[in-house]
Amino acid sequence: MRGAKSAKWVAIAAVVALGATACGGGESDSGKGDGGKKGPANANAKFSVELGEPENPLQPANTMESNGSLVTRALFSQLVGYDSKGTIEMVNAESVETKDNTTYTVKLKPGWKFHDGTAVTAESYVKAWNWAANPKNKQKNSAWFSDIKGYDKVSTSKATELSGLKVVDETSFTIELSTPLPYYVYKLGYEVFSPLPESFYADPAAAGQKPVGNGPYKFVSWQHKKQIEVARNDAYQGPDKAKNGGVIFKNYTNLETAYEDLKSGNVDVLRQIAPKDLPVYKQDLGDRAVDSANSAIQTIAPAFYTKQFKDIDPKVIKGLSMAIDRETITKTVLQQTREPATGWVAQGVLGFQENAAGEVTTYDPKKAKALIEEGGGVPGNKISIQFNADGGHKEWVEAVCGSITKATGVACTGDSKADFQADLQARAAEQVKSLYRSGWNLDFPMNSNFIRDLYATGADGNQSGFSNKEIDKLIKEADSAKTLEESTKLYQEIEKKLVEYMPSIPLWYYKVNAGYSENVSNVKYNQKGDPVLTDVQVTK
Repeated sequence: MRGAKSAKWVAIAAVVALGATACGGGESDSGKGDGGKKGPANANAKFSVELGEPENPLQPANTMESNGSLVTRALFSQLVGYDSKGTIEMVNAESVETKDNTTYTVKLKPGWKFHDGTAVTAESYVKAWNWAANPKNKQKNSAWFSDIKGYDKVSTSKATELSGLKVVDETSFTIELSTPLPYYVYKLGYEVFSPLPESFYADPAAAGQKPVGNGPYKFVSWQHKKQIEVARNDAYQGPDKAKNGGVIFKNYTNLETAYEDLKSGNVDVLRQIAPKDLPVYKQDLGDRAVDSANSAIQTIAPAFYTKQFKDIDPKVIKGLSMAIDRETITKTVLQQTREPATGWVAQGVLGFQENAAGEVTTYDPKKAKALIEEGGGVPGNKISIQFNADGGHKEWVEAVCGSITKATGVACTGDSKADFQADLQARAAEQVKSLYRSGWNLDFPMNSNFIRDLYATGADGNQSGFSNKEIDKLIKEADSAKTLEESTKLYQEIEKKLVEYMPSIPLWYYKVNAGYSENVSNVKYNQKGDPVLTDVQVTK
């Protein structure tokens, strides 16, 4: 969607949900379709899904974008999951309990096995988390273990194991946090918390190319920049057993080509329709066209490490935000497939609130220009917005730039990267020249995932370099709340406070605008905006 996502970072022009990602995913009845060929389903047949090349090897703690996370979630199951309303459901865990929000006791369901036939045990989780948290293993999502006691020592190489993790017996372990966290069980649905088999540690790099998981599908092959194939795991013990024989993730470098292949039956499921095809896809696909809500948000983030934005007055960013005509762009360029955002938290998650950002997301050219002038202006009087060319973003980036320039006189251009992989690598290397497109796919269904994991100093999803002592302090207070409800409310107050510092510019909330071929039926999309792979039935 990392990032998200992750969340997960989102590759295509729509993403963010139960993430992520940044990127757990609960099922939803929205986006459900039965428009494929009628007739008996072939439970052993495979179907294909449009996908971009994953940024990293398929190691659960090293995936922070939507291409890799979709595959990883097919191969690995988590302790918990979520239903369409964001309610916790047990998956590999039989129970996760706490009396004080500090120590959590996890009991596993017996009988679970990895794809290599070895047992999934408490040690499978504890050892995997210790390995992922260790900085020498260079896992991009290592900071997700920072809540656990002992992370401070592991992250500075003073220890190799998290002191807060203890194996009780073969099917139970405890997690002790450094400070209480009332929503910690929600985080456990993110794939960074996957278990790993013993075979992984013999050669982690090779395991990233041929992963062995515990999920509903098992790995078959990965032809880089061509396709990834997985097959149904018949020994799977989870609640979401596959109704098909497997999935072929076909690599595409642009959504337009994928759409043409969909119409001709050369790919079965798309995650998103390209902007140029939005006006016609419902007519083309009929009842196989999908138009449903999901929990994702599109923003533009300044690169605060650049000379241009390092000491920028937030008034300037507010001015740039108010220079964007969201209403017109979502109605025309995006064909009403997005809804203008009024805050930083995606719709459909715990703690979502309308109009958290106030007037800064309202189009007002006069005030936009005045705010930029009051803030000392944009250095150089020009900006650029980095985006990935393979995600269907070019048209709206040009529209946003045109709106900003027309309203304020600030020159704005798009900075296109060949694909999502190149885009993410530029962000990680702090090579963004000005601003960048920052779509976020939720990792778990709570507002903290869109605030703490993006705007806390040093958070894995914080690639912009934003850092603010007051926001960090308020985040700690929200995390120390005694109840989930109290924590959610405190995060709502933080979201309103973000307007004073403008860590990014909210643009719009995502929707799933996708489709599928006549070869499949029962195609659903989850809160994350991803197709529910295990439910798809092949009727060809």
